[in-house]
Amino acid sequence: MEAILLDIEGTTTPIDFVHQTLFPFARQRMKEFVEENFSSLTDEIKSLKIEHEKDYAGGFYVKKFDETAPASIANYLKFLIDEDRKSTALKSMQGKIWQAGYEAVELKSKIFADVPRALARWREQGKMIAIYSSGSILAQKLIFRYSNCGDLTAFIADYFDTNVGGKKETESYRKIAAALNFPAAEITFVSDVAAELDAAKSAGLRTVLSIREGNAPLVGQTMHLTIKSFDEME
Repeated sequence: MEAILLDIEGTTTPIDFVHQTLFPFARQRMKEFVEENFSSLTDEIKSLKIEHEKDYAGGFYVKKFDETAPASIANYLKFLIDEDRKSTALKSMQGKIWQAGYEAVELKSKIFADVPRALARWREQGKMIAIYSSGSILAQKLIFRYSNCGDLTAFIADYFDTNVGGKKETESYRKIAAALNFPAAEITFVSDVAAELDAAKSAGLRTVLSIREGNAPLVGQTMHLTIKSFDEME
């Protein structure tokens, strides 16, 4: 038995869906979400305050952050969305907003056509399938549950987000290997970001670079196996 660890954006799902559908959806509803859920967002707001202090000190975000004012919090969150910041607090809130959108049938995720075939093939071969994305675990599950290919969550054994560490950090992949209870050499990580694959390879994982329509073009040589479809992976 082996394990397949998959990125989402640019690997199982078109980048355009994330940036042109999911991000604008969350951005538009962020202020209302913060206002309606303010009392339950204590942990996220504390985390955002720390993040803001660094941005304010560095001159990246020049507005003050009022932790008692939903509008101030929402404005900073919109800034983080526009920056495509891998903020754990932001990702947590986005996931909850998207959940409401999926459940109201306002959203349906896009999955590449070869993905369901590969998931079924890998499961038949006895491989474990897991996801590692900068989006929250909730957001990951929603993408595979409410997809244009149907509910694919039955194929996926585990999910990891930035709570395990950043995707460009080698230690994150060591933690994932330990959590999956697999030797690193028996895990194949597929992503469209070379820096993530570099970190995974440093941890001993096998790596595959996903080259999909809409992804950034490959520049120069790469040490990673490249594919344009999961059909190319046995």
